[in-house]
Amino acid sequence: MTSQTTVDTTGPADKASPAASGPTPGKGLRGHPWYTLFTVAVGVMMVALDGTIVAIANPAIQKDLNASFADVQWITNGYFLALAVTLITAGKLGDRFGHRQTFLIGVVGFAAASGAIGLSDSIALVVVFRVFQGLFGALLMPAALGLLRATFPAEKLNMAIGIWGMVIGASTAGGPILGGVLVEHVSWQSVFFINVPVGILAVVLGVVILTDHRAEKAPRSFDLLGIGLLSGAMFCLVWALIKAPEWGWGDGLTWTFIVVSVVGFGLFALWETKVREPLIPLTLFRSVALSAGVVLMVLMAIAFLGGLFFVTFYLQNVHGMSPIDAGLHLLPLTGMMIVGSPAAGAMITKTGPRIPLAGGMVLTAVAMYGMSTLDTGTSGAVMSIWFALLGLGLAPVMVGATEVIVGNAPMELSGVAGGLQQAAMQIGGSLGTAVLGAVMASKVDGDLAGNWADAGLPKLNPTQLDQAAEAVQVGAAPVAPGTPPEVAEKITGVAHDTFISGMSLASLVAAGVAVVAVFVALLTKRGENADAGAGVGHV
Repeated sequence: MTSQTTVDTTGPADKASPAASGPTPGKGLRGHPWYTLFTVAVGVMMVALDGTIVAIANPAIQKDLNASFADVQWITNGYFLALAVTLITAGKLGDRFGHRQTFLIGVVGFAAASGAIGLSDSIALVVVFRVFQGLFGALLMPAALGLLRATFPAEKLNMAIGIWGMVIGASTAGGPILGGVLVEHVSWQSVFFINVPVGILAVVLGVVILTDHRAEKAPRSFDLLGIGLLSGAMFCLVWALIKAPEWGWGDGLTWTFIVVSVVGFGLFALWETKVREPLIPLTLFRSVALSAGVVLMVLMAIAFLGGLFFVTFYLQNVHGMSPIDAGLHLLPLTGMMIVGSPAAGAMITKTGPRIPLAGGMVLTAVAMYGMSTLDTGTSGAVMSIWFALLGLGLAPVMVGATEVIVGNAPMELSGVAGGLQQAAMQIGGSLGTAVLGAVMASKVDGDLAGNWADAGLPKLNPTQLDQAAEAVQVGAAPVAPGTPPEVAEKITGVAHDTFISGMSLASLVAAGVAVVAVFVALLTKRGENADAGAGVGHV
């Protein structure tokens, strides 16, 4: 996150300064360390769940609201981008105005946005409120870790953050399963409505238990121009990637957005060297290992979250599974991430991060290659092998990334480095959905007409072909009401085969990204500040 390690410079870990001892934890409910941990875990669990729970709900949302493929992408992209772009700024807000207040505002806003999504009757409103979810989620996440750092004594802080990280990891990995239960037995709206009572519980606990903590040297100004430049550059990049299949990769509009994005990133970097309190101090990137850690997080998220986006459509629309069955088929992925994380942490502590991280990305690459071989007849047992291997490969990267990033950052910038780690994952997830979505759309657009003709189906006009392609991109068969059964069967076969070809190519691209990440992982090393920063690694 952002401000949590900044709090560490004035918190209980700093024994040298009287001001560093921090408030003495109350003996009752107020300020009790373990009750504080429980409270912030309840709040952050909502954010972690919503990162993946929506993947299972996407097919139901797409059908119910007649959304396009790009619309469904923005349900994920809007959330990840809003969360990623505002994490560092939100952490600085907590330092200045207090982590308790920031946490409570974040929880209230996140729960309210969730309820608004459940009441939405259009895809546009869903996307808008998903953005608000991301904004408020960014407020509460760094504030939660800041509260832990200020409340726990130094000798117990790592244990507390490790437990908190386990809760977040379990929530992230368990999202598809819970989503499947809710979508199948209640509705897709319940995926969002469930955050309302959880948010109310977190607010009540927060008011009763949490005490206020803020950094002694809080920032007095904010890099508003930097925030605007980074947000604009990221928006232009992802928008270009999503719209390119519709506009065409050679279209001037596509390249206009890409060029504007590149210029925006350049101006952001230039401005960060001039401003007194930059959003991201560029001096951080003088460390090769730290830079490699950030790139590794982005590449891992592209491969993982981008690939997961298609798997849910594959399980539900191609294999015809119910949402809960789809979630259960992802249980090997969930289980191996939870089981593998402690083992990976022990290995990284013993050997350093380089080999475990590189090995994890090798397993991820193999798993993504295996997923490229899935077809309409693949058994659940074979799927489970690749899903389990993916979870086992991701575990060391999820656990070890902060040791690389925070551990190789100067102590005075360790809070910003922690925020950079989380932001890198969120941006990578958004880029993964956009990039692999563009690969999928291009493949479907290129193959559908030929596959349709080869099956002997009536020729489609351009408008009909575009509509059919949109359905096929999510694995659905564009069968019109009243279509004869034998024709419907042919259309379904063409749709599924074309979707499989697109998903296979996207999975191969994800495998290639993971291979690149292997070499990036070899540039990492344990930093001088690893012991101070290791506690943040699960966040």
